[in-house]
Formats: sequence, C-alpha cells, structure tokens
Amino acid sequence: MKQRFVTIGVAVAILAAVVVINQFRPDRMTEAEKAERAELQKIIGDEDQHRERKSIGDSISEAAKNGDLKVAQAAEEKKTGPISEGAMKSFKVKFDTTNGDFVVECYPDWAPIGVARFKEAVEAKVFDDCAIFRVLPGFVIQFGIPGIPAEAAKWKAKTIKDDPVKQSNTEGMLTFATAGKDTRTTQLFVNLASNKNLDGMGFAPFGKVVEGMDVVKSMEAKYQGAPSDDQMAIQAQGNEFLKKKYPDLDYITRARVVTE
Repeated sequence: MKQRFVTIGVAVAILAAVVVINQFRPDRMTEAEKAERAELQKIIGDEDQHRERKSIGDSISEAAKNGDLKVAQAAEEKKTGPISEGAMKSFKVKFDTTNGDFVVECYPDWAPIGVARFKEAVEAKVFDDCAIFRVLPGFVIQFGIPGIPAEAAKWKAKTIKDDPVKQSNTEGMLTFATAGKDTRTTQLFVNLASNKNLDGMGFAPFGKVVEGMDVVKSMEAKYQGAPSDDQMAIQAQGNEFLKKKYPDLDYITRARVVTE
C-alpha cells in the first residue's frame, strides 16, 4: 500500500510538469490524469493557444530573466530610447471596474519581464473596457483579452518569455495566465485564495492587490468559466460577442498607473 501511494505521488508530480510544458503522451496517461490535465488547462491556460509559438523576447527579456535589471534597462534603451527611472521600480495601478475599484502593486524584482509587459499594457490602455470573463469563486478571476478584435490579435502575437517563480500564488497575487512555456501575453488572473499548487507549474506572481480585495472577490460569477470556453469567439468578435452572450459580466472600465 505504501509503495502504491509513492507511485501515485510520483505520477501526479510528473503530470503537473507535462501539463505546464505541453509535452505529454496521451497513450501513457490514465483517465484521471487526462481529466486533471484538461481541467488545469481549462482553468488557467489560454485555451486557443495550444501550440508552441516563437517568442519575440529580446535582450531585455534575457537580461531581466537573469535578474540583471541594469543590463535589461540598457538593452531596452538601445532598442526604444531611454526608460524613465520609475519603470524599473515598484508602482501601483488602479483598476476602475463596474463592480468597484481595486489597486495592485507591482514589484520588478519578483518578475521583471512580467512587470514590464504589464506596465506596457496598462499604458497602452489594453485593460480599458476589458471583460472579467472568468470568475471562479475561491480560485481566480481572469481578464486581459482586449475588447477590440484588432487589438486582441495584435497583443496575442506579442508573447514574452517566462520569469522564474519567486513568490507564491497566495490570495491577492496577480499573475499571468499562460498556455505553456514563453506564451504570456496580456491575460492575467488574481488568486482568490491560496493556490500554491500553481507555483510549481511556472505561474510567476508579479504583483498583489493592496486595496479592494473585497471588490475582486465579488465580481459577477454567474457564468463561472463558461466564457473562457469561447475564447476564440472573444478574440474574433470582442466585447460585442460577450455582451450578447454574457450580458452580466463585470468589466474593467479603466486602468492607470497611480504611483511610481
């Protein structure tokens, strides 16, 4: 019996690894393992991105991934011009939503690549009029697909490299959704409880909710994860599709940096 439990534990660990890197062998998986893999992908992944895509990460991503923020900044300045000093420091972003407001604080030393992308997306107004399309009470809320199809297509193609996981996915932590290695774009989730099991799957928190967690936890949840099953339609038709099929979803109306 003891040997059986050990065997099961090893199988679960292996399953978690193959789910994240998307390199699994269905013929070697039990029905339970297949079901668990499918559920994990449904809950967190971008379901319409099930193939490995070529990363557009550049020298700033490589430098930041190794923790060398000065090198990363120099690389980015060479490519696009000087970055403000505040871009490499912690900052806060306020989200105005149809359910109230909440504020997140972001820390570049936690996940420099993720923080840089998040700030880029905020400044590009990616999250304005953006649906909170997945609300699973006790687990996560998820958002980040631009409501305009052309914008959604543009940002879907702009993948970034992964950050190493330095913080845990505890309640209030803000993390990028992913479809596998180096596939992060603009989709994010906020942990509604302690989801430490996600740490070993490569989900790297880069910020946390510091105000309005009650607002985050009370987003409209009547549709649960159903809208996420329609991600291809959301990408193609935007908010027009969501407002017809899921009229009671909550939305982010505006997101802006408030302190640096």
